[in-house]
Amino acid sequence: MSEPERKLPRTRIDRCFEDLRKQNRKALVTFVTAGDPDYHTSLSLIRRLPAAGADIIELGMPFSDPMADGPAIQASSQRALRGGQTLRNTLDMVSAFRKDNYMTPIVLMGYYNPIYVYPAKIFLKDAAAAGVDGLIVVDLPPEADDELCLPALDEGISFIRLATPTTDDRRLPAVLTNTSGFVYYVSIAGITGTKAPNVEAVKRQVDRIKAKTPLPVAVGFGVKTKEQARSIAACADGVVVGSALVTTIAESLDDHGKATDKTLINVTSLVKSLSEGIHDSEARQDPVLRAERPLI
Repeated sequence: MSEPERKLPRTRIDRCFEDLRKQNRKALVTFVTAGDPDYHTSLSLIRRLPAAGADIIELGMPFSDPMADGPAIQASSQRALRGGQTLRNTLDMVSAFRKDNYMTPIVLMGYYNPIYVYPAKIFLKDAAAAGVDGLIVVDLPPEADDELCLPALDEGISFIRLATPTTDDRRLPAVLTNTSGFVYYVSIAGITGTKAPNVEAVKRQVDRIKAKTPLPVAVGFGVKTKEQARSIAACADGVVVGSALVTTIAESLDDHGKATDKTLINVTSLVKSLSEGIHDSEARQDPVLRAERPLI
């Protein structure tokens, strides 16, 4: 006898995409590493991201060996770890954020090792209590769903899976099983932040995925500019930007790796520009909305 279909959680992520769909808008998903370059600067930054135009916040869980990430995000993890950031601190950061912002979804992204050590069962309860909406754990395949994915769903936390250019039609059903919140389409093969996405290829892949699932599809890896964000937004439900933001953080630091008065300003300015690019794409498709809807 087959197991009954598992009920997937409904989180702020679902409500966010539903609200955006009603407004004919696409999501800007911003990634920063928790604790980069220090706890207080990082918390101040994520508190400012929604006003700058971020619809969903991905918060990286610092790890010493982030194998899927490029040099920029690897360096951000190292800065955070040197500053004393831990997984417990990251959950505390989410709790502090939730005191002022109840609605913006937060997704934790990273690797399984810190969660396993936490350990996983307690981590999920603490994450739910802190106000975490979703998890992206890049080194846990669908075959390991019993390890973290299914327990996360039971705690009301979405488990967001990555699809890549090499995810063929035979593999895609496994990737989509138990996935909730949204599907994260990786627009390039390889590590983060090293190549620019091919928009035509992205559109074909997004269309293929959306034919198999009602979930929104957000596209990331390689999106750095307002123009790229605009192009990707035209063919996806959301645009994920990470390496460009952590690079902006790195470039704002002083010679000792400490935050400066430019750190928050430069990152939020980039987020505003990306948001304008996405919204400009929407307005180009609907001139009525262009006239009536202000940019965030």
